[in-house]
Amino acid sequence: MTAIQERMQVAEADGQPVRVLVVDHEPSITELLSVSLRCEGWSVHSAADGQGALRTAREFRPDAVVLDVTLPDLDGLSVRALLRRECPGVPVLFLTGRGVTDRIAGLTAGGDEYVTKPFGVEDVVGRLRGLIRRTAPAAGAAGGSLLVVGDLVLDEDSHEVTRGGRAIHLTATEFELLRYLMRNPRRVLSKAQILDRVWSYDFGGRANVVELYVSYLRRKIDAGREPMIHTRRGAGYLIKPGGSGVSGASR
Repeated sequence: MTAIQERMQVAEADGQPVRVLVVDHEPSITELLSVSLRCEGWSVHSAADGQGALRTAREFRPDAVVLDVTLPDLDGLSVRALLRRECPGVPVLFLTGRGVTDRIAGLTAGGDEYVTKPFGVEDVVGRLRGLIRRTAPAAGAAGGSLLVVGDLVLDEDSHEVTRGGRAIHLTATEFELLRYLMRNPRRVLSKAQILDRVWSYDFGGRANVVELYVSYLRRKIDAGREPMIHTRRGAGYLIKPGGSGVSGASR
């Protein structure tokens, strides 16, 4: 696939440019990223602090956000939490100069990717392109847009998830993880497979992020119900209809 074809694939369903909000307190970084993303054919707005990011998000309704963890007024994780109220499900690419602990904290706050400063522009663009692709509604999949396992239903077009008719709110990464599990019902998926499919890279070897997100899904999908998400020790995870226990599996 050529670079031009790759860019053409990342667009709104109606053909409109993807909208990206860039939030960083360093003007040089904001300008560099804004110019680079506009070269992708995307529409870009920017902000220099958390409050500005929230105001811009209300008006701009971004499809994705590039968000610095360190801002002059609010930290990036707080901004992410507030953004979720304004734009539910919007994916975030965190920019951080801190250690791995802070990066993982960013992902657990609902973000979906991170890059460490100093970064390469191509790395940011590539990660952002992948984020947008995997969180965009699936287009015209054969057999329809619904995935059904037991009483759990996932709509790939609307990104709505219900169990027993009750709506379940998921972050973008949680949704992608659940979608991967539901596309492979009763099949054990290893951590390596999940990392490759959901995160598209090996996350620096920190496969424990998979355990973390599986635990998040269980709290939302299985809480107070027959468990559907199971662990096969030493092998990985699988999903199957509730009430049909897995021999040798561990919660």
